[in-house]
Amino acid sequence: MALAWSALLGGSTGAAAAVAGDGLRYGAGSTLATGVDYRTFTYEGAQGAVRGHLLTVGLSTPGVRVDLLHPGVVAGRGKVSGLADAAGAVGGVNADFFNMSETQHPGVPATHAPVGPAIATGRVLKSAVPVGQRFGPGLPSGTSTEDVLAIGGDRVARLDRLRLSGSVAFAGGTVPLGGLNQYALPVGGVGAYTADWGSASRLRAACGDDLRRAAPCSEDTYEVTVRQGRVVSTGERPGRGAIPPGTVVLVGREAGAEALRPLEPGDAVDVRQRLVASAYGGTYRFAVGGYPILREGYPLVDLDDGVAATRTSAGFGDGGRTLYLMALDGKAESGAGLTVRELASLMSGLGADSAVNLDGGGSSTLVTRAPGAPRAKVRNHPAGGTERLVANGIGVFTNGG
Repeated sequence: MALAWSALLGGSTGAAAAVAGDGLRYGAGSTLATGVDYRTFTYEGAQGAVRGHLLTVGLSTPGVRVDLLHPGVVAGRGKVSGLADAAGAVGGVNADFFNMSETQHPGVPATHAPVGPAIATGRVLKSAVPVGQRFGPGLPSGTSTEDVLAIGGDRVARLDRLRLSGSVAFAGGTVPLGGLNQYALPVGGVGAYTADWGSASRLRAACGDDLRRAAPCSEDTYEVTVRQGRVVSTGERPGRGAIPPGTVVLVGREAGAEALRPLEPGDAVDVRQRLVASAYGGTYRFAVGGYPILREGYPLVDLDDGVAATRTSAGFGDGGRTLYLMALDGKAESGAGLTVRELASLMSGLGADSAVNLDGGGSSTLVTRAPGAPRAKVRNHPAGGTERLVANGIGVFTNGG
């Protein structure tokens, strides 16, 4: 499929349309760099034709890499075009669902942090929120907020699951770590917040429960600030503000709060954390949250087939060596959308063996930067007519820029 596209593209725009079958029709395209192609397409869904935009990335191509686009902190947002420009990407799409608003918890500010795990350039930024605390459509059976699309040092894309493994050790005992830079913590848990979190309030961490995002906020909380391995301050209520390098803020709720309360300034505390992969024995250089819709050539069995919407997706084929990044035009422009089941079928038709659903609707954005151009251009038509601020994205990079 990738070779066929390369022949069709020929490195220039305005290529003749090509029919791919099953309601999929390719349009004009261009080569952004060796191993990175952009193309438009139309696809016939049950609600009518949709127009989409596709980046095809040869992960084995020398000089090509994929990494996380993010605004510098977990609890922050940016436009995909701006994130791509800042990082020097030649293309990208929006990625994970995120904490957009807190209408169920008056007075509690939204953090805008993403749902799933995130790794950027080999650096672990965060772990996953409890399943009941996620934003976005319902998860298919057998999936989790820990599910990711990831790429390791072998330059092969995979679907995997990243679980947080960590602990907080002090003279009184050891407590398991229940979260890293998360907008929501498990009931009874302790979460760690680092400089990567940003300056957003940590109050949201104690709202909701493991099954219901709208459950009341806990009134039993405790916060401990640890700098260079020693407690420097404590407080009953989670705070806000930038966290300096070398400092970890621990937030406990319910049983987690009780475990932290004996700590006093000067006490030694050892905080350790890592993300453990289920499928890969190496080290991931990039990972982003997204729930699987297509796995090893087969759609998941209970994908939603009732709600059509604007969609963003990422998938891979050719044994994980070819990556596909796709975003649809907004519903207002295309007059239609796709269900999640249709999205799985589309990604399969585009060449993916496995794929994830990413944040859609007003977040769906795909950008490219033409050779020599100073800035990325938004290729699709975001719903609402303008780019939405999003938590993170998937960026494509080349040595040539």
